[in-house]
Amino acid sequence: MSSSARVRRAATFSALLFTSVVMTACGAEDTDTKSSAKSGDKQSAAAVEDPLVVTHDGGLYVLDGKSLKVVKDVPLKGYNRVNPAGDDKHVMVSTSEGFRVLDATRQQLTETEFKGAEPGHVVQHAGKTVLFTDGTGEVRIFDPAELGKKKPKVDTYTSPSPHHGVAVELENGELVTTLGTAKKRKGIVVLDEKRKEITRNEKCPEVHGEATAKDEAVVIGCEDGVLLYKDGKITKIDSPTEYGRIGNQKGSEKSPVVLGDYKQDREAELERPEKVSLINTETGKLKLVDLGTSYSFRSLARGPEGEALVLGTDGKIHVIDPEKGKVSRTIPVVEEWREPLDWQQARPEIFVRDKTAFVTDPEHKKLYAVDLDSGKKKATGTFEEKPNEITGVVAE
Repeated sequence: MSSSARVRRAATFSALLFTSVVMTACGAEDTDTKSSAKSGDKQSAAAVEDPLVVTHDGGLYVLDGKSLKVVKDVPLKGYNRVNPAGDDKHVMVSTSEGFRVLDATRQQLTETEFKGAEPGHVVQHAGKTVLFTDGTGEVRIFDPAELGKKKPKVDTYTSPSPHHGVAVELENGELVTTLGTAKKRKGIVVLDEKRKEITRNEKCPEVHGEATAKDEAVVIGCEDGVLLYKDGKITKIDSPTEYGRIGNQKGSEKSPVVLGDYKQDREAELERPEKVSLINTETGKLKLVDLGTSYSFRSLARGPEGEALVLGTDGKIHVIDPEKGKVSRTIPVVEEWREPLDWQQARPEIFVRDKTAFVTDPEHKKLYAVDLDSGKKKATGTFEEKPNEITGVVAE
């Protein structure tokens, strides 16, 4: 992933930091729940509704989804990453030894575990969750509704060679997955239900990231554009510049347009891009939008109506009309911030569920819930440790 692309997924899919420059500009907050891990640990283990999960150095904060109060601090050593599991109860946690399943509603890690070195991308689509383990090249597919079982039924496919990859299963059972080795990633292959090859394209250097748009159009990023798989065919859409890396994408079933990042400096130690890409899966065209501010690989999201959302280092959420390819408005959330060189270091991150954007502010150890319609903050959560990545339960 951008930064995460190269190591990602111990990965995908993100703690984003925003500083509170707009505490007054955003309007009054409905609540200001100053919660801490200590106060949360004293609470009962009653089920939490619509929980959020925030990583920190040494554990996982499980939050009430409305008040943003810490209900429990679940100890877990090491650098961990989190993604939705695909249902209304669980979250996938990427650890050094594999994917673990957290029952966020009950605030506890379950016995279900998908072992393997370098756990990477977690993808939900068509009622299935797909895990890609970079260290083994193993793809595991399951119905998230079975995560309550100790041993959910899992379909497995193993890539010819381990690599930092990603996979998505479509409604008809086809599997779209990446091709490559640990040293060189080059494209994608599409397999049928019996895992026989349908088609492939190897003209996608440094293939990375995945997003699915309206009508099951799949977009996979390259360092010189993207590959589009639609209606049984793979099409290469070139970047408008010689080097134009798109490694992180966000799609919406309500829009044919995929939001992507866009980097143009191959030699940069850490490029801080100010343009994002919009890939129209109906026309096959790619458009760049200049935000006037930089962002990080944890800055991309989609709104409830398919809006493209980018959390800028200016502390604002930039709302883009994907059809027009223009920023329609901005929502102030945090103070200005700067992306750290180390991709694992905390920075403001955005996670969207329904009509609410949740934005982390690591520097001030806070989390804000922002109403996307009004632009106002609905709640504030406060932590004892810096928040890093954030996710929540999300049922399709």
